[in-house]
Amino acid sequence: MKPKKIPVRMCLGCNEMKPKKELIRVVKSPEGEISLDFTGKKSGRGAYVCRNVECLSKARKARRLEKAFSCRIEDDIYGGLINELTENS
Repeated sequence: MKPKKIPVRMCLGCNEMKPKKELIRVVKSPEGEISLDFTGKKSGRGAYVCRNVECLSKARKARRLEKAFSCRIEDDIYGGLINELTENS
């Protein structure tokens, strides 16, 4: 019997490939709203970051989320993402 394949995604902060379950999905909904998706089931375009604030900050500094979603992300949205991440970690 084959071992079960584990899906792997790249963190936009540290650029490391990690199992999908270890990362948090950042979602841009069809309406253009950006939020964290802890379940991994929200509809929309997704990008992944580690479960720590440092990786989210690195992704913000390098504008990797803006490149992934092809849109400008305001500072208050990043503030909300950081607050949500610290509350749920």
